[in-house]
Amino acid sequence: MDQVQQAVLPKTFEEYNEQRKASFLRVKDFKEAGGRLVGYLCSYTPLEVIDAAGAAAVGLCGTSNETVSIAETVLPSNLCPLIKSTFGFALADKCPFTYFSDLIVGETTCDGKKKMYELLADMKPVHVLHLPAGRTRELEADQWRAEVRYFKEELERIFGITITDDDLRAAVRRRNRLRRAQTALFQMQRHVPAPLGGVEVMSTLAAGSFSFDIEEYARKLEGLVEDARKRAEVGSVPEGIAPGAKRILLTGCPSGGLINKVGRTIERNGGVIVCLDDCSGERTTCMEIDPDAPDILDAIADRYLDINCSVMTPNNGRMEHTCRQLDAYQVDGVIDVILTACHTFNIESTLMQRAVEDAGVPYMKVEVDYSEADMGQLETRLAAFIEML
Repeated sequence: MDQVQQAVLPKTFEEYNEQRKASFLRVKDFKEAGGRLVGYLCSYTPLEVIDAAGAAAVGLCGTSNETVSIAETVLPSNLCPLIKSTFGFALADKCPFTYFSDLIVGETTCDGKKKMYELLADMKPVHVLHLPAGRTRELEADQWRAEVRYFKEELERIFGITITDDDLRAAVRRRNRLRRAQTALFQMQRHVPAPLGGVEVMSTLAAGSFSFDIEEYARKLEGLVEDARKRAEVGSVPEGIAPGAKRILLTGCPSGGLINKVGRTIERNGGVIVCLDDCSGERTTCMEIDPDAPDILDAIADRYLDINCSVMTPNNGRMEHTCRQLDAYQVDGVIDVILTACHTFNIESTLMQRAVEDAGVPYMKVEVDYSEADMGQLETRLAAFIEML
């Protein structure tokens, strides 16, 4: 396939703001240099397999209200905002990572996503990973291992390559280094006072999902950890965080689209997010893979199946992990963020509330989308909860 010929900018390129234009041009240059681009949405995507294929794994745009109305011309309005935003960015050609991707990797985490991927396949090549419904039966682990093996074979077919065990082991070592840096950054927030604002941590980690170079991003995070360690040694309070701010654990749905709406609201009302407990947080980044495992592909598959997402039945590990984090981060209160129409997390919030309150920590659930329509009510509720702490 002619990479240069493929890297054509969208017809609406001139209408974009300068920041978006710069992103498109950066990705265009990457493609014209022969780069392979694989877009993904979910933490269940086995990134090491994509890395071993010599491709850059990048997160797709899907955390903004900007394209929701565009998506609603095709999708129902009473659908998760993450699904609508992702599809809207694809429909409007406004996300460079979606637009220039050679392949988009989806997964069967929810019915809305499954059906959206069918529509997305009209615009881009899509490969959907079929997840089992649970992890407690041996056949479920066998099914997932076979699914990851099939994914590797599909990448080999699509790109005309062979992915060796050595390729996979090298990819595991790179990802392990990155995850250690991510986990170290999260764990700096265990200090009192927290050396970083939670919004700063969340923004840094969200930006990293669009990085083409794993090792460069890992080095950047390692530098940030050192800076945070120096701040912790002198007990400095981050700019914009109130002295004595209440320590908040944020859990629930993926929070990437809620950094400003929820994160900044918490931190301007007397709180500081010390623990991000969603699928991009420490409970996932701390999960490494043994690069010397006898069957490296099975080891990769097993690592991803262990992710504690509400789509799994049962999912007791999530609540158990959260309760351990309450002590580790000296948490004053838990805020459980549920995206509109995310039924699995919404129903599981009952179990989360029970576990947190049994541990003696105040709990609050908020249901939100990406719009600003409910900002006044949300600010009032979050401020009242933090003041109660």
